[in-house]
Amino acid sequence: MDPNTRGPEEYGHDADGQSSRPRPPRDPLTPDFGQHSPALARTVQLVSGDYLLTVNPVDGSEIEICPQAERPGRPEKLTPAERAEVDRAAKPPVPPGPTRPAEPLLARQDEREQLVRMLARGRSVRLVGARGTGRTSLLDLVAEDCVDLAPDGVVRLTGFHRAPTDLLYDLFYSVYGAPLYRPERGELLSCVREIGAVVVLDDIEFGGAALEELLDATPECAFLLSATPEVPAPSADSGIEEVALEGLDRAASVELLERGIGRVLTEDEANWAGDLWFESEGLPLRFVQAGALLRQRDRLRAGADAVDEYGVFDDAPPSDAPFDAPVDPEGGEEAPLPSLGEAAGPAQLLASRLSTSARTTLRFAVALGGEVPHQAHLPALVGDTHADAALGELADCGLVSPVGSRYRLAAGVQVQLEAAGYADDAQDDARTAVQHYAWWAGHPSVTPERVSAEADAVLAALGVLVPATTPPAEGEESPTVQLARTAAPAFAAGLHWNAWERALRAGAEAARLAGDVSEQAYFHHELGVLALCGDQLDRARTELETSIGLRGALADKRGTVAGRRALALVSDRSGTAPGLAAFGATAGEEVPDARYEESQSPPGGVRTPFPPVGDTGTLVTHRASAPSAPMSSHKGRGGIRNFARRNLVAAGAGALLVAVLGTVVTLGATSDNDPNAPANQVGVNPSASQGPGDDSLGADKVESDDKGDTGTATSRPTDPGPDGTLGTADDPTPTDDPTDPSDDPTGTQGSSGGSTHSPTKPPSSPTKPPSSPTRPPSHTPTDDPTTEDPTEEPTEEPTETPTSPTETPTSSTSASGPASSSPAETTNSASAPASTRVDTPSTDADALI
Repeated sequence: MDPNTRGPEEYGHDADGQSSRPRPPRDPLTPDFGQHSPALARTVQLVSGDYLLTVNPVDGSEIEICPQAERPGRPEKLTPAERAEVDRAAKPPVPPGPTRPAEPLLARQDEREQLVRMLARGRSVRLVGARGTGRTSLLDLVAEDCVDLAPDGVVRLTGFHRAPTDLLYDLFYSVYGAPLYRPERGELLSCVREIGAVVVLDDIEFGGAALEELLDATPECAFLLSATPEVPAPSADSGIEEVALEGLDRAASVELLERGIGRVLTEDEANWAGDLWFESEGLPLRFVQAGALLRQRDRLRAGADAVDEYGVFDDAPPSDAPFDAPVDPEGGEEAPLPSLGEAAGPAQLLASRLSTSARTTLRFAVALGGEVPHQAHLPALVGDTHADAALGELADCGLVSPVGSRYRLAAGVQVQLEAAGYADDAQDDARTAVQHYAWWAGHPSVTPERVSAEADAVLAALGVLVPATTPPAEGEESPTVQLARTAAPAFAAGLHWNAWERALRAGAEAARLAGDVSEQAYFHHELGVLALCGDQLDRARTELETSIGLRGALADKRGTVAGRRALALVSDRSGTAPGLAAFGATAGEEVPDARYEESQSPPGGVRTPFPPVGDTGTLVTHRASAPSAPMSSHKGRGGIRNFARRNLVAAGAGALLVAVLGTVVTLGATSDNDPNAPANQVGVNPSASQGPGDDSLGADKVESDDKGDTGTATSRPTDPGPDGTLGTADDPTPTDDPTDPSDDPTGTQGSSGGSTHSPTKPPSSPTKPPSSPTRPPSHTPTDDPTTEDPTEEPTEEPTETPTSPTETPTSSTSASGPASSSPAETTNSASAPASTRVDTPSTDADALI
């Protein structure tokens, strides 16, 4: 390329005149402003006992019965190479920076040999000592001596914030290879019973019956336990040997101090170390910190000579500087020895002489309750690309100590730093950590195992900010809710279910305080799924019903469907699911996701119509409104019992119904034996109709009888009037027969002004029924025939049937009596008695009109 004449390629064009593609940015961290497709949600499918669990961070985890084809086989043990990798991961990471030589353990050889002998005989040992006595360092040396004692080697575990069940699962995953599989309780105990290993368990926090449970589940393991004096002791019959770990003597303490500073103590320093030994009772941690104080004092005394010889880095010693180099007191500044009070609580003085990144790291650790973030997170939290080296500074000063696979502030450092003002901005530091972890845990490149390894720091950040959660501003999200929302699915997929539960509970409380109903429903759904995996059916039902209620209020259909599916599985496992166990469902329990409509039992249950035949004991049923005792884990027991009870109820109800119907039929058949009763004379056709060719009504002609009597019936008109038609409005009004009763107590006015007489009780049955159906009787029985209190009795009874009609019938066939009406108004009533003999078929009156 000619430096004086630039070519076209230097202006963004190729030699052929075409525009060249833009060069990639030199900084790989430069963001690309192009549009990207959103990252898919990270879903993980795993097997937990009999369930197939799909961890869905969007709508909530889905759980179902695991198909037989997808059920994993019995887990197999890891190979020695795989166990070595697991053991390496259980140790804390090596801090970056210059590597210091490993310091030998002083004055602990007798305890070391004693522990190895006990473990070789298969005995479990409990090492008891105060914080800072060097229990963890002694355990590391004993673990190296016991590598070949057991077939499954040495397993390192931490008991910090761990329950017995958590430790059993940790032991299982340390020996067996079972990715994405969490065995149920029975299979877990079966597997750990076959483990033969030396288990080194540091910082155990329980004893007594809980420790007995752990030991009984692992009969082939020898445990080396480490605990503080505050932890409950094991039971007397546990068979655990106990070894006490005391402080160092004065000579060993001075030797430890000289090894820390890399030179021999002066007379003043030796006297100062003697006073410190008396005050700390030979606690090794105090002398480790005292050695760091003397090293800092030596750097200060070096003064300007160190700058001239090594450079401008006056706040840290050069990596190749000898530790045993003599100090020239005349050539540098005079720095006094720390006071005895500063040596007893050296955290503030030590921190003041560290780098800025190390002090900022201490502030984050104080804000997180003593949890030190992993060194990979320190550059992002502190804002310095070299902040990961701060962990090495803190470890050299004795301000942090290893706990499992991470670091925490050493004993007493938290209180000392809080007194020095390191907790003044604890809320702001915790909020920064929460925001960082929320972004990191939700990143697609971060695996669930990495999130699980940082679980204690994440949970500590949540514990600090959850109580202070407030509703966010418009368009913003609560950082605590966001962190719990992203970290909880990762804990579940990483099989760290203790952290999963703690994150869900913290998230539910944060969502409640923030007023975020949708997130609160998600956390309750996850808690219900977690309880279902642990066979805690009552608790699972409560959490899932709460989640469904909240999502129903938000019209979240997908979330509601997921909740109903999980609730249906809970009901199935408890014996109240649709199907065989649905007959025992109590009121208030919702049958989720039903494919058909079915009835539910009333709130009080179904009462049996007959007393029980065999078992007369009290039957206790589950009610959703009252807390009940934990349900038995036996599956399907309640469904069969409820099914038999419902069948008994149905059979009794059917028998009762048959008895009632039989009684009704019998009473109806035997109530009236009179074949000539008016009710038996009712037909489906009108009692009379008028023929088209004549003026008769189509009824049989009765023989004329001068002695005929119409009984108590009222007189009827016989004169057709001017129009020649009976039953019209121009007919003359008939006069009452003087033989009729003059008093009618139940007379009513008809629809056209005609009077209708209807006595309350009909006369006694005649000896012979009338054969003329010219007009239905106008008497309507209103009382039972057996009633003996009529309002009025007729004075005489008809003794024979009249031979000829005395009155012309009207067009009304109602049994309530005659009523004046027009010819078009013709009514039929099935209540009027009709003649049983009809020669000519009658036609409908409507067709005639």
